[in-house]
Amino acid sequence: MDIPRIPLGDWIEGGLNWLTTEYSGVTRGISRVTQTGIDGLNDGLMWLPPWALLLIIVGLCWWVASYRLAIGAALGMALIWNLELWNPMIETLTLVVIATLVAVVMAIPVGITAALSERLYKTIMPILDFMQTMPAFVYLIPAIPFFGIGSVSAIFATVIFSMPPAIRFTTLGIRQVPKELIEAADAYGATRGQKLFKVQLPLSLPTMMAGINQTIMLALSMVVIAAMIGAAGLGSEVWRAIQRLRPGDGFEAGIAVVIIAMLLDRLTQSFRKSRKQ
Repeated sequence: MDIPRIPLGDWIEGGLNWLTTEYSGVTRGISRVTQTGIDGLNDGLMWLPPWALLLIIVGLCWWVASYRLAIGAALGMALIWNLELWNPMIETLTLVVIATLVAVVMAIPVGITAALSERLYKTIMPILDFMQTMPAFVYLIPAIPFFGIGSVSAIFATVIFSMPPAIRFTTLGIRQVPKELIEAADAYGATRGQKLFKVQLPLSLPTMMAGINQTIMLALSMVVIAAMIGAAGLGSEVWRAIQRLRPGDGFEAGIAVVIIAMLLDRLTQSFRKSRKQ
């Protein structure tokens, strides 16, 4: 006996078509606002001379981390400049910064609520499992009908892909606060808000920073993949090298991505260690 095939793909496609039709005004508004933010940050970073931005990055690394990271940042950024990948690097950095900010702003309240509500925690954990195991390329599919080809779709897909670690680590950090400290706060008559902002969040901040670190890394990997739907930056350089069978150009752009990833990773880790102290 033949079992009829469940038309899951047709249902999903129909749902996407309905959403894009009914909420086209909303998506166009979001697209305009997001594109304005992308253009503004990108133009601001492009306005700075490369040597000036290089000095700012080196100074930030020295102040947040150490002189070793500052020296490494100077060498890495100078190499990107020498390889004539400065503008694509700025475009990639713009997408990562905006996507990370949006993901963190959305993830932290959800993580806090899930940590305080057992019902929401049990509901959201399977959803996060689904989001993290879904192949990254799949997130590009709904982005196109909502926002079209370009950087806005890349931001949308990157936010969805990179958000789960921030939610998980925020929830984990708050739930791992020792019960003795919570009981002590209750004994002193602390309200629920005082316990959250003066006990739970400060103690869970290092764990939350680890989640933000993972969000940044996932955002960087996703904006490279998003070059397939027209996102500018180092990912487009890699994609162009693949299309033209120029492995040298692809490796140069890949090395630039590695440099940016290492700098962002070391900066967030240094901030996390400083908060622990």
